[in-house]
Amino acid sequence: MNSRRTFLKNAGLAAAGLALAPSLDVFAAKKAWFDISLAEWSLHKTLFKGDLKNIDFPELAAKKFGIYGVEYVNQFFKDKATDMTYLKDLNNRAKDNGVTNVLIMIDGEGNLGDEDANKRKTAVENHHKWIDAAAFLGCKSIRVNAAGKGTPEEVKRNVVESLSALADYGKKAKINVIVENHGGISSHGDWLSDVLKTVNKNNCGSLPDFGNFYEYDRYQGVQDLMPFAKGVSAKSHDFDANGNETQIDYERMMKIVKKAGFKGFVGIEYEGSKLPEMEGIAATKKLLERFKTL
Repeated sequence: MNSRRTFLKNAGLAAAGLALAPSLDVFAAKKAWFDISLAEWSLHKTLFKGDLKNIDFPELAAKKFGIYGVEYVNQFFKDKATDMTYLKDLNNRAKDNGVTNVLIMIDGEGNLGDEDANKRKTAVENHHKWIDAAAFLGCKSIRVNAAGKGTPEEVKRNVVESLSALADYGKKAKINVIVENHGGISSHGDWLSDVLKTVNKNNCGSLPDFGNFYEYDRYQGVQDLMPFAKGVSAKSHDFDANGNETQIDYERMMKIVKKAGFKGFVGIEYEGSKLPEMEGIAATKKLLERFKTL
């Protein structure tokens, strides 16, 4: 009798445990599906004024904003691409603050879609040192531009050639070559997605920017580029009283990003003028955090 009573008691507890289990799941915190990084361009005014140096960027991201992923812009350390002492110091400062070096945005190294074959070749070679620097820093990617003159088809042909060559170079260092919609024909999501389909290399992808589509529908553009996305750039300018971005429907954007199966860093890129840079970054972070368990 005692053994039967004990069995029933234990069975009852087990059943109660099973009944409780689903309700406990309700209270379990959902894991965030993306991480937040900080694009250095968000602080370009501060950097150009000399109030911040590139070397101090990782520490600022961590201590000021609680952001532990950084996206560098090459123009803020343009002469340091091959300076191993500098790069080692930068790397150590990131590590000391628990910061992941995510990518380097590359500008001013020539047009990858240039009409002149020799200029294209030079532009590709100019990017090599940044791939090497990115690899040393532990980044996953460099961001490049698909700029050039000519018809869309001509620019496409030239950009495909350059991206293919760069991706081959980057593959050796396990670096992705990713293209942002960054003006001109590259701000047409259908054109850029077609370029990336044609390149057809695993380490050549996109960096969809919420704000750089201009005459092209921004939501369609992000949707076009998400199949190739190795990162996402959360552009922001102004905010309303409820903390929403006034030009971009962030909820709609983040649903597009999630639906594509993206998991990785979404980078804050504040470009507004109404709020100071520090406040704009904080406002963008607060907005993004709403969607971390979308």
